[in-house]
Amino acid sequence: MSNYQLDYLDQLESEAIHIMREVAGQFERPALLFSGGKDSITLVHLALKAFRPGKFPFPLVHIDTGHNFPEALQYRDNLVNRIGERLIVRKVEDTIKSKKLTEPKGKFASRNVLQTYTLLDTIEEFGFDACIGGARRDEEKARAKERIFSVRDEFGQWEPKKQRPELWSIYNGKIQKGENVRAFPISNWTELDIWNYIQRENIDLPSIYFSHEREVIQHESQLVAVSSYIRVDEDDKILRKKVRYRTVGDMTCTAAVESEASTVHDIIREITATKTSERGETRIDDKISEAAMEDRKKNGYF
Repeated sequence: MSNYQLDYLDQLESEAIHIMREVAGQFERPALLFSGGKDSITLVHLALKAFRPGKFPFPLVHIDTGHNFPEALQYRDNLVNRIGERLIVRKVEDTIKSKKLTEPKGKFASRNVLQTYTLLDTIEEFGFDACIGGARRDEEKARAKERIFSVRDEFGQWEPKKQRPELWSIYNGKIQKGENVRAFPISNWTELDIWNYIQRENIDLPSIYFSHEREVIQHESQLVAVSSYIRVDEDDKILRKKVRYRTVGDMTCTAAVESEASTVHDIIREITATKTSERGETRIDDKISEAAMEDRKKNGYF
């Protein structure tokens, strides 16, 4: 990489570390939401730089839908053991039972909508007043409307028209009782920035980010992994292809892309050549409607 790219990554890293320290300084009970995906893994790496040799001033929190890729869960547990930080796991399955929720039906029965209930219950259980997340503005239109400090009301809801100005990197974390802030330290990063940073910092990732063989079915031009979480119909043709994942969500709603990229360098070359966003190409749940993500966020989704 050129010196310009290195300087640019240094600027992004410095901003993200500053935001994390602002969260630690302004809030009493913050948490870092961790999914096992590359963005939350990057957040953990940044937190190590921000707070070591001390312990993190927040736990890692995983809202487990029960439809995860096994590779992501294994990576999560290995990472927590390696860095010695606290991990809190709350399961959507338990929320479904306790609240008697109705699970979505259909071919790709995602629990993403139900995830909101578990997240809000977890925030209430532990009294979290801020949740750090790995959302980026380049991912999706609703994400682009977010501020670095995004205030949610006492019901966990997001109102895009009531976002606070953030001039000169000044972040206002003042909230009323019951309100909550979602903080996004890598909001200004792009997918390519993330991968360039992963390469520079030599950050380890779950194996599903790299090319591997997997049984998939083709659905509306997308390749979806065969698993016990989706319904395989008689007319579905099961294919075995070399694929990788650009983003890691649930197995019910995350599609793979055909790829031979087995290294971070190969992935960077692929991303540079593509014209499709990672969520636009691989997230089935974002295709429900033009406003699918914004609707979920208004209801309390991260």
